Amino acid sequence: MQLLDLQLEQIECTTRLPFRFGRTTMTAAPLLIARVTLRAAGGEVVHGHAADLLVPKWFDKSPATTDAADRAALVASVRTAASLWRGVQSGAPLFAQWLAVHRSHVEAAPLEAPDRLVRCFGVALVERALMDATCRAAGLSFFAAWRADLFGVEAGAALPTLRGYHPARAFDRAPLDAVRVRHTVGMADELWASEVPAALRGADDHPCSLEEDIAAYGLDAFKLKVGGDEAADLARLDAIGRVLAERAPGALVTLDGNEQYSDPGRLADVLHRLGDLPGGPAILDHLAHIEQPVPRAFTLGAEPGAGLARLAAFAPLIIDEADLGLEAFPRAFELGYRGVSVKNCKGVFRAVLNHGLCAALGDGAFLAGEDLTNLPLLALQQDLATAALLHLPHVERNGHHFFRGLGHLSRASTEEALAKHPDIYRKTPAGAALRIERGRIQVGSLATQGYANAVAAVWPQ
Repeated sequence: MQLLDLQLEQIECTTRLPFRFGRTTMTAAPLLIARVTLRAAGGEVVHGHAADLLVPKWFDKSPATTDAADRAALVASVRTAASLWRGVQSGAPLFAQWLAVHRSHVEAAPLEAPDRLVRCFGVALVERALMDATCRAAGLSFFAAWRADLFGVEAGAALPTLRGYHPARAFDRAPLDAVRVRHTVGMADELWASEVPAALRGADDHPCSLEEDIAAYGLDAFKLKVGGDEAADLARLDAIGRVLAERAPGALVTLDGNEQYSDPGRLADVLHRLGDLPGGPAILDHLAHIEQPVPRAFTLGAEPGAGLARLAAFAPLIIDEADLGLEAFPRAFELGYRGVSVKNCKGVFRAVLNHGLCAALGDGAFLAGEDLTNLPLLALQQDLATAALLHLPHVERNGHHFFRGLGHLSRASTEEALAKHPDIYRKTPAGAALRIERGRIQVGSLATQGYANAVAAVWPQ
């Protein structure tokens, strides 16, 4: 196949509730939609699409840059990746093309470069749009494409330790038919319905507090954000634990440090003290993993101290922002981390190669599905399909809570989504929203031609 053209469009999306993570509070962000045009092997011209939210201060958390500059850097990364893609051998399989672009765009910068994730974003968005087009040209679903080895993955070419890993065999199984939701509790979220200010109540029927979310969606898994202030984090976790003990006893829990603890021992101290508080057992007794407590710049470059081991005693540690390239997870594993996040904004091929690394490394290595506020249609559905392919046991979801359902889309897109993906979306008085029942999203309709989307009206009119 040959990449002929890349077009980009943005849709401004405003939150219904402020989303605070780390030291950032998001109230709006553009949804970037990519459309590629390619010439397939038979000569026909095919389109493919992908999308991602341009989330501020995650890909690059430098306080010296503005949100607008950060968004511009992400868009520029996409255009650079597409330009590099046009220069690779068009007769090569998609994986070989991706690897060449990844090495030119991402690995051209050192692992510690602050813009490594920005570079990964550009490659990943083009990659996913090309996956969509490649599947459509072959008349296959995303899942069938992997079983047929449509993308021509040679894992050993990327990482020598994966020479015996063959995704076509690894994924020769039915994908998940439902994805378990691990609901995000942001640092500014109200916990009890009685605490929600009247100003936050909208005209829709969406929940506004953790208590209401549990009741509305039947949630039994949660991701809790912490912010680096030990006293505030301790009080916040205790308060959340009290809600979970009363409203969702026995629920699975993960913590997200968002790079806020330069010394992981400080977070270990918080968790130790949490054990003496009423809300502690609801969290500590069901803690599945702890995500990226340490700034990315400090994660891979030094030998771990006693603080890392103390924190890992509470639950396995995973890298997220420190997953800066193919070499990151093996290095983190050597240092005592056991997991790595799966995010489509970092790339599907990256996730699949890390899947192979988990099998090769053993010793508790695992993948963790983490959200970056994926919104319908494309970003959400393609991310869910990746989770279903990899059989992730649970996946963080947060876009449905902080944004207004499908309110950022056209009426045509919304109506077609309800018709083509009724297991994923439900009609509401305000339009449509994500369908979560008993804490699960049914995803059977994603097994459609292309990369997990049957809706034609995905390009802004």
